Amino acid sequence: MQIIQPEGWPKPRGYTNGILTEGKTLYIGGQIGWDEQEVFGSDDFVEQVRQALLNTVAILNAGGARPEHIVRMTWYITDKEEYLQSLKQLGRVYRDVIGQHYPVMAMVQVVALIEDQAKVEIETTAVLPHER
Repeated sequence: MQIIQPEGWPKPRGYTNGILTEGKTLYIGGQIGWDEQEVFGSDDFVEQVRQALLNTVAILNAGGARPEHIVRMTWYITDKEEYLQSLKQLGRVYRDVIGQHYPVMAMVQVVALIEDQAKVEIETTAVLPHER
């Protein structure tokens, strides 16, 4: 995996502008803040993010991947202000679950998600390196 950063651009915080990869691709469908039994443990935005990230890591593990193999994430949130007010806590949760790995990311505010209680949905793509 090679990070692509155009010369002269400021270094992004919390994401990467581009990643060049080669290997097997794992696509992870949108994960929301419920557990493996499809039960929400909390209505708190940060806790739902934590659970969505834990769900993502569980799928990564099942596919033979790790968080450092993530190359792209798209976050769909229902409340931009709630997101902005939670940045510090979200950073801690992200680092606790994913680590110090920052893939290409996009954040989109949506009117609603299919599950009424969901406040976030995270779609992820990972690339596993070729076996050596």
